[in-house]
Amino acid sequence: MPIEFSKGLSARATPIPGLIILDLPVHGDARGWFKENWQREKMAAAGIELPDFGPVQNNISFNDAVGTTRGIHAEPWDKYVSVATGRIFGAWVDLREGDTFGAVFTAELDPSTAIFVPRGVGNSYQTLEPDTAYTYLVNDHWSPDATYTFLNLADETAAIDWPIPLENVEISAKDLQHPRLADVVPMPPKKILVTGANGQLGRALREEFGEHPWIEYASRAELDLTSPDLDAARRWRDYATIINAAAYTKVDAAETTEGRVQAWAANVTAVAALARVAGRNGITLVHVSSDYVFDGTADGAYPEGAALSPLGVYGQTKAAGDVVVSTLPRHYIVRTSWVIGEGNNFVRTMASLAERGIDPRVVDDQVGRLSFTSDIAAAIRALIDGEAPFGVYNVTGQGEPVTWFDVARTVFELTGHDPGRVTGVSTAEYFAGATGPVAPRPLNSVLDAAAAQAVGLPLADAGVRLREYLERA
Repeated sequence: MPIEFSKGLSARATPIPGLIILDLPVHGDARGWFKENWQREKMAAAGIELPDFGPVQNNISFNDAVGTTRGIHAEPWDKYVSVATGRIFGAWVDLREGDTFGAVFTAELDPSTAIFVPRGVGNSYQTLEPDTAYTYLVNDHWSPDATYTFLNLADETAAIDWPIPLENVEISAKDLQHPRLADVVPMPPKKILVTGANGQLGRALREEFGEHPWIEYASRAELDLTSPDLDAARRWRDYATIINAAAYTKVDAAETTEGRVQAWAANVTAVAALARVAGRNGITLVHVSSDYVFDGTADGAYPEGAALSPLGVYGQTKAAGDVVVSTLPRHYIVRTSWVIGEGNNFVRTMASLAERGIDPRVVDDQVGRLSFTSDIAAAIRALIDGEAPFGVYNVTGQGEPVTWFDVARTVFELTGHDPGRVTGVSTAEYFAGATGPVAPRPLNSVLDAAAAQAVGLPLADAGVRLREYLERA
């Protein structure tokens, strides 16, 4: 069968999600033919939405005889398959967990066609011409520790209509022994790793994502992000996303000699190590940032693209971490403020003071919005599941900005106590008698959530969330 030379560069969807067949321009004359087998820039210009999957290996399969048939193998990596010479019949079966498990697609490939095969989709090829060679780019190296899934070529459920009957072709004994579809263990999705799993946000992320084999929650004791062995701590190619909820958050202690070292280690050195792992392995890194990366002097809310201008050591380390993460092609920086979750926090402290009859002095010149960890976790999941554009997203509670003094009075009122017991003071007055180092605070912590709202992140009213939080306490 002659090669088709008249095609333009285009792509066609298949019944299997992510499995995309491509038509490639082939240029021929009396000398032979030439094609650009993988041309990322032209594919993007043509509107072909293939992931920039970062191949690390190029393999070639050469087959002498017509009918050589290779088994239905699903590997834990993506591959781009094309024909160098000859012609093949391809069969693909979705062996991933999900609604399309068992879906089948078949097609013939010659040098003018190629196909992108996503991780977990079983693929098999039967040669239709002698001296056929096909090539595939893959974005991982074979490993004995990786997870592989197989399907029998003769499975009755898939019912593949092989051009050359299987009893008449060359097949390896191993391929003949693979299981039927009913006995196949589906390929699990790539993993999600949550660091800082024991913190306020880490606990909320565990509640949001739940317990699944493909989700890991790690505390510092379980995964030291500053270890020189971090690259070998996991088979990182099995991970799709790292959510970094680990951080040093002792704002005042960060101003001490010891605290400064600890803050830089946790908020910069560890983040840089995660960024290195993510970059090398095509992992999306979700990094949680802070309003402390700004000096609080802005007139109005800080947009996502506002220039960083931290005041103290804690803010400086968070800003440095943001810069490191922003260099990755696949990243979400989730910037938040005034975080409230399970554990010790300002709201619980005020509720306890109210109950114990203590009348607090609370600063009334710092303005912002409360952000509840359950909402931050939900927003992070929405970013990942919705495959939102990578970049910075401000994620805070919504509603009118308030002061810490306003929050304290509201807590007193909602818990049945007299809000008049709370006295407002300036930040300078509040810390006037401090005996240890005090970090400078941004007076304006209001963040503009326009980008988050544009992609439909679930942002709740902070006042409503405060009431619900106290009702559960």
